[in-house]
Amino acid sequence: MISSSHSLAEIQRRIDEVKRFLSITLSIANAHTVEFYTHDVWERFVAVPPQEVLSTVSSCSDQQGEPEHNAREQSGTTFGFCNDTNRLVDTHELLQAAKAHSLPGLGVCMSRDELLRALRENREEKGAELEPDEFMNSKKSHEVQAMSEVVACLAQRCGVKQVIDVGSGKGYLSSFLSLQYGLRVYGIDSSSTNTQGAQERNRKLKKFSRAYQKHTKAARAQGEASHSPQEGTVEIQAEVNGDDGAGAVTQEELSSLQDVNEVERQSEPHPESEEPFLSALPLDVIQTTPPRVPPSQLSAEERERRKRENLERKAKNRSDGTNTVFSPLTSYVTAETELRELIDELEDAVMVGLHTCGDLAPSTLRMFVAKAELAAVCSVGCCYHLLSEEFDPARLGSMSLSKICSIVCKAPNQFTLIIPVCFLTESAHSACSFPLSQYLRHQSWFCGRNARMSACLALERVSLGQGIQMESLFFRAVLHVILRDRYSSFKSEKRVGNVYSKAKSFVDYVRRALRRLELDDSKLSDSDIQDYHDTYRPRMDEMHAFNMLKVALAPCIEGLILLDRLCYLKEQEDLSFSALVQLFDPLLSPRCYAVVGLKSHEDRSSC
Repeated sequence: MISSSHSLAEIQRRIDEVKRFLSITLSIANAHTVEFYTHDVWERFVAVPPQEVLSTVSSCSDQQGEPEHNAREQSGTTFGFCNDTNRLVDTHELLQAAKAHSLPGLGVCMSRDELLRALRENREEKGAELEPDEFMNSKKSHEVQAMSEVVACLAQRCGVKQVIDVGSGKGYLSSFLSLQYGLRVYGIDSSSTNTQGAQERNRKLKKFSRAYQKHTKAARAQGEASHSPQEGTVEIQAEVNGDDGAGAVTQEELSSLQDVNEVERQSEPHPESEEPFLSALPLDVIQTTPPRVPPSQLSAEERERRKRENLERKAKNRSDGTNTVFSPLTSYVTAETELRELIDELEDAVMVGLHTCGDLAPSTLRMFVAKAELAAVCSVGCCYHLLSEEFDPARLGSMSLSKICSIVCKAPNQFTLIIPVCFLTESAHSACSFPLSQYLRHQSWFCGRNARMSACLALERVSLGQGIQMESLFFRAVLHVILRDRYSSFKSEKRVGNVYSKAKSFVDYVRRALRRLELDDSKLSDSDIQDYHDTYRPRMDEMHAFNMLKVALAPCIEGLILLDRLCYLKEQEDLSFSALVQLFDPLLSPRCYAVVGLKSHEDRSSC
């Protein structure tokens, strides 16, 4: 049995530490960037010049050393905020406290190597290895290699041969697990397009894999394994084309695999929101995936088509054996999903998810806890802004008055929430994803969408200069001033986030945005619009400094979300091990933490 490095009580103490820090600082993360000037955000929250904040952020990024854990309340401040005015007066104190309340500062995570050493009793000799960077970009290659080894060790530790990859997408992880480790992988994704693409891609990879392994073994035997990957690809292609037609990889197929990097870069989704904070960032500073479409939003024809396609894939796998170790399936997965209805041959399995979007990551953990056939879980989430929050005031306010029988509790965000008792009893059915643990649910903790959106940022990348495109944020905030002053309009359901990429100037941007919002742009002359730009341009540093404070708080918000998930696992009685594990290099993959759990079963002595 693997001993957990941190007890439930210890994790709860760490949660309390982060909660206390965020109860003081979360207002910054929740401030709406669009309303930066209309709500005078800088004056409300910060009492130091923006240049001081920017210089302190820059100097703290270069400093090494132990962060400070304790708030210096004796100096009249708590985490850098004045106790009387609740405004930031000491940027250095805030940044040091933010480091201390991030996951690395709290010291609650295992490294990937530590986990692998704990899982392995004897290191086994590996066969010829696929090089995933031949078929995917460097980021995805890093993620797939790092995670697949952990999943394979979990499967071996628990004595299982099946893996269920939830939110499998294009099938990168599933294909690698099946081809490299011989595991029987079921990749489940809500997009039929992804499922079909994963199946075709896996077919090509299998043919390439056979030739690759044959070539590698021969090269090792002849002492020629030191040649370049490019040379190896040419030799492998020659060998593959010498096979019979059924096993041959065409030059077109091989090229399509090797060109996938460029295709992925062009097709990477770009988030767009009325809060343009994320949409104004470079793609490598954030990490998102498209939202899933629930079954309730699918037509009857689409549901029937997906069911038919899954049955056809199963029949094809049984009849021709061309896809014996990886089966892509199309289904929308929740904690209530019956896996045996999707997988006829289901046995004990490891459940995994690589950057599962929004609510899917918590649903994966709920499913792991609820289903006896799932022996272990390894879940890496993303898209925190798409999580559903149980104590979201907007969600509570949508309930009918006839259903409200309320209790009142004090939320940590310094406002009172009305929590309907009927809502609490129905939460199991609504299955909100944050908070997940009973510990945080009993405290009615609420983060807020803007704060969760901030948690999607990558501090390490921003620190290296891959920063925020401030002009887009600035344009949007000044547009909001114009809407207030000239159109008595503060908000619109229509989004204007992608207008910036098409605009040639601020004047052009405003006119395009007004037309998008179906407002009369003839009310403003070009000089009127430019005057707004010139008036607020000297205050652009305020917005830059404020958003850098948001970036500094991002790891703390992400940390609370992940600690909540770990706490949820530790609250379960039948788990022998649970931990947060840093799987990836945060510079390559910002969402780098996995929630790992193993169940204890009397009939599985190795677990």
